[in-house]
Amino acid sequence: MSILRRAILLALLLSGLTVGPASAGSTTPAVKGTPQFAVSGHGWGHGVGMSQWGAYGYAQHSVTYDKILAHYFPGTQLTQATVKSIRVLLAQSKSLTISSTAPWKIKDAATAAVTLPAGKITLNAKLTFKIPGATDPQAFTGPLTFTSQTPLVFKKAYRGTFTVTSDGKQLTLVDTVPLEQYLDAVVPSEMPKTWPAEALKAQAVAARSYALAERKTSGPFDVYPDTRSQVYGGVTAESPASTAAVGATSGQVLTYNGKIATTYFFSTSGGRTAASTDVWQGAPIPYLVSVPDPYDTASPYHDWGPFAYTAQKLASALGVTGRLLDVQTAVNGSDRVDTLRVISATGEHDFTGAQIRAKLGLRSTWFSVGVLSLDPLATKTIPYGTPVTLTGIGRDMGDLELEQQTPATAAWAPNRPVKLAADGTYSMTLKAAGPASYRVTSEAMETPSTNLVVAPKLTLKASADHTTLIGVVKPVLKGVQVQIQQLGQRWAVVASVPPTRTGRFTFSPLAGGVYRARVVAGHGWAVGLAPKVSLQ
Repeated sequence: MSILRRAILLALLLSGLTVGPASAGSTTPAVKGTPQFAVSGHGWGHGVGMSQWGAYGYAQHSVTYDKILAHYFPGTQLTQATVKSIRVLLAQSKSLTISSTAPWKIKDAATAAVTLPAGKITLNAKLTFKIPGATDPQAFTGPLTFTSQTPLVFKKAYRGTFTVTSDGKQLTLVDTVPLEQYLDAVVPSEMPKTWPAEALKAQAVAARSYALAERKTSGPFDVYPDTRSQVYGGVTAESPASTAAVGATSGQVLTYNGKIATTYFFSTSGGRTAASTDVWQGAPIPYLVSVPDPYDTASPYHDWGPFAYTAQKLASALGVTGRLLDVQTAVNGSDRVDTLRVISATGEHDFTGAQIRAKLGLRSTWFSVGVLSLDPLATKTIPYGTPVTLTGIGRDMGDLELEQQTPATAAWAPNRPVKLAADGTYSMTLKAAGPASYRVTSEAMETPSTNLVVAPKLTLKASADHTTLIGVVKPVLKGVQVQIQQLGQRWAVVASVPPTRTGRFTFSPLAGGVYRARVVAGHGWAVGLAPKVSLQ
């Protein structure tokens, strides 16, 4: 069961990668550019049942604990539990050291209870050990029961009675504790003790109900002391505020159709809880449905991200080979990711949302994967003024901006906002005004840049009497002249002429031949060439 302080641990316990037939959406993949990815999400935990931060928000808005519980577990009723104690596993080990700060009693299966002086004992799997004050070890017959008027100690102090059993190889230590005292140590371990009283009361009822619904009465213990059940922090975890909440709700549990409800809880919903069938599949549970969670906004984990990934980093994290092209998600009725499809050069791979959460260490399965790519421009030279189209994908990335860098300025500067089509693609046409690099940026990242190779645009023709070459160059670059070349065995420069302010230039050769105009502008510009012209 997920709790406020264990979402990351749960993610690590989830199962690994599966590869199979794809079932996610069919958005156009980013197949040309090198995509960048950004993962953003909402909430922390599995999302089923009571959001603890949502309960905090409700309590801050003066909602009482019974109404908080009714919201998160619709259709349940508050009733009184009949169970008075619970058995908590504390350890399974080859040896154990337990102690008491006051006189305590030990009883084994063969003898009456014996009072021990304050102190500690170390047990082994043979149940042969020295009691405090004795010089020689004694053999005992399991099970062993330890009682004291003060809390017994195993690494930390616990209320209740310790029972130790052995299978000859391993010891099992179980704390049998009154249910309400168990909750005194659980509630502040699962929810901050400084939170409002009504939130702590809701937590107390949820923890009590969950413990009784999930306890395993057929084995040597009912519940685990950690996130496998609920965190049981012992005496040091107790606080007056949480103990008061336990007392104010003494014995109260939630039931549905006469059966104690399994009251899951977790840290943060992100604005809506999840239905159990969306998270764990199986048959729907009427009181574990998706409900709005308006006050969950108090949580610092209500929204999180974006976390940026290069294609290489994401492919490595997911164990996918080949160039990563795109990632697409399909969500369930609770808005959590049901299936995530990874498209790479080697094929398509499907993951569950839980698998992605584990692989990437995400806080929840309510996330989206933004994809940002810019298709590279062709490496050919583009004449000045020619329309150029930039294309790519900007799916689930928020506001995007096209940025430009020119040889004259090292800094990137905004060019224009990027407008997306319904499928998350974009297409922008601009005129080749000069050599430049372009990239598309979002709040989280930017694409690799693509370079626009531009040459001055030259036209050249012969005059009507075929005595003069007439041409135009655009743009007119300061200090740059037009070379006139004549074709002999090779092209040779025969003149350099300055263009007018409008870019016009003329040249009257002394003899006929084949000519062309050429401009070498430098500063990042490609060489501009005009088509050859014959003069008779």
